[in-house]
Amino acid sequence: MRLFEETLREIHPGDKGAEKKAWDRLNGLTKPIGSLGELECIAAKFAGITGKVYNKIEKKNIVIMCGDNGVVEEGVSSCPQELTYIVTNNFTRGITGVNVLAKFYNSDITVVDVGVKKKINNPKVIDKRVMEGTNNIVKGPAMTREQCIEAIEAGIDIVEKLVKNGYSVLGTGEMGIGNTTTSAAVISAITGLSVEKTTGKGSALTSDAFENKKRVIETALEINKPDKNDIVDVMSKVGGLDIAGLCGVFLGGARYKVPVVIDGIIASAAALCAYKLNENVKDFMFPSHLSAEPGAIYVMKEIGLTPMLNMRMRLGEGSGCPLAFSIIESALYTIENMGTFDDANIVTDYLIDYEGNKVKNEN
Repeated sequence: MRLFEETLREIHPGDKGAEKKAWDRLNGLTKPIGSLGELECIAAKFAGITGKVYNKIEKKNIVIMCGDNGVVEEGVSSCPQELTYIVTNNFTRGITGVNVLAKFYNSDITVVDVGVKKKINNPKVIDKRVMEGTNNIVKGPAMTREQCIEAIEAGIDIVEKLVKNGYSVLGTGEMGIGNTTTSAAVISAITGLSVEKTTGKGSALTSDAFENKKRVIETALEINKPDKNDIVDVMSKVGGLDIAGLCGVFLGGARYKVPVVIDGIIASAAALCAYKLNENVKDFMFPSHLSAEPGAIYVMKEIGLTPMLNMRMRLGEGSGCPLAFSIIESALYTIENMGTFDDANIVTDYLIDYEGNKVKNEN
């Protein structure tokens, strides 16, 4: 509890002075003002995180929170619950989707058991078990408030250790059969949006099973009555241990001033929770892609973020993060190495921005 409360107090906005210097640099590069679009926004935002205009990413890591969900017994997933245990172990074998993408982009992964139902005996999986999977949310709260905070603190602790080990950007992944159900429940509880708008088919469902999934979420919300003004209450009642753990990763990233990339719908739900706990967290988040799950676009709008990619991805695991890492690195390389108007011997008194305003070049 103390780590959680201390972290919330230690989260402050990004460095606006450094961000302004980065924009001055970007506006002085030999190109039309703002013509590199989101790449410029990424470079400037990164400067606000580190306090430096020029940045390099030395080490990258994707934190994968793994936990089971009791609601699976309601038939909300076409996958057997045992897959959580199997895939969690497979992350350490290097054979999953996130593994191959992480390897291609030279990223490490950290696998965390925050509540897999079956005990994992694997030295490559960090043991942060809070409980043996959550309770069924149609029968009552997923977990206690104390268990939720314990999972959040597990994420904060992981980030602190990774930052001390030299990682300069983090990604967020997860594994937990049934977690698109808990994510939709969390998003609906916080935003007030209908289950129809926030719920997708997850790994794939028949039409009848999809209708059942939506009914289950509606029942869970009705029974538990989560308080949208109390984010821990929402997560503990209708969320999952993976969501709580990833919420802690976002909070930890903001506290220790390291950028954290949002993956798909589960990571998006966790990002929304972190943002509602402390809005300054937004300054340290980069959304990788727009998940194919319907609730994702509403989360992005609620936080006020723009995903870098839209590739109809819905794997999860953190698979979108390596792609985002490459885009972030491209942005950082560009701001440092592209020539300025002075370098190119170009007079800049003609410059205007995209809104038609005259631009004063300070370079």
